[in-house]
Amino acid sequence: MKTLFKWLTRLFLLAVLVIGGIAAYGYQQWQKLEQMTVVPGETPLFVVARGETTFHLINRLSAEPVPALTRRIWLRFHPELAAVRQGTYKFDPDTRLRSALMAMVNGDVYRLQVTLVEGLRLSDWQQRLAQAEYLDVTLDEEVTEAELARVLGLNTDKLEGRFLPETYSYTPGDTDVSILQRAHDEMERFLAKAWAERRPDLPIATPYEALILASIIEKETGIAEERPLIASVFVNRLRVGMRLQTDPTVIYGMGESYDGNIRKKDLQTHTPYNTYMIDGLPPGPIAMPSKEAITAALQPVDSGYYYFVAMGKGEGRHYFSKSLREHNNAVRRYILNR
Repeated sequence: MKTLFKWLTRLFLLAVLVIGGIAAYGYQQWQKLEQMTVVPGETPLFVVARGETTFHLINRLSAEPVPALTRRIWLRFHPELAAVRQGTYKFDPDTRLRSALMAMVNGDVYRLQVTLVEGLRLSDWQQRLAQAEYLDVTLDEEVTEAELARVLGLNTDKLEGRFLPETYSYTPGDTDVSILQRAHDEMERFLAKAWAERRPDLPIATPYEALILASIIEKETGIAEERPLIASVFVNRLRVGMRLQTDPTVIYGMGESYDGNIRKKDLQTHTPYNTYMIDGLPPGPIAMPSKEAITAALQPVDSGYYYFVAMGKGEGRHYFSKSLREHNNAVRRYILNR
């Protein structure tokens, strides 16, 4: 009897030790998961594919495999981590596993931004998109406007000016075309609203003509409060049949031959965009106009101005004149320093 009692005691103690060991090991593994930080891969980005589970992601995020039983038990006590969302995430190296998984549950996908600046050309925008971080570039460098229009499903051969300058958010894997599609759609919406709210007496027949005028205004001044005045000059000229005579259109028409200077022969060379040689507006926009430039084109202030000249003081401001005589005096003062 005593012998049996001794054996039972030993078995009990052994069981206690085994259970205690298992408990200690389990607690150690639990604490390991609680304290674990994610392991960065080749890039700081982490992609969760459709259908991936938290159970699987734990091992992808850890430095070494975690036993299946440990993962199941840990997740049983963390039911809030059960449903992760697909997407691309970015984690710092010291991010805790639990925090990383919670970000995936909340869908806190990593978003980047690209700013498409007003006053630039479509070709400039394409270069900017080609350099954007983690953006999938699908457009060839030599793609024409007509080819891009077909990719976007647009029935036109001319896209200059048809995209709204803004800062656009995107996630890794989005394409350059998707950004341009959004920029085009945003421009269509804004232009339609601005056109509906335009002044009724403007010498502009279509929303596209408004884009053309706005692009010229955009290139002529970067000072917000000057835009309505610049617009008034061009509107006044259009009303009386005066040529616009604006240098940015000449530059656009010169294309690759522009070397930073406009010479007298350039002003006298006929191109569809040389507003010193043609009447009215050029055939298309010369840059991407901002919302402010479009608003100025469609809601210019009333003024008697027909001329303006840069004051040349480093601020980019202009002097506005109502007569040619006043304008010539301003040119002598601000340009010729006489």
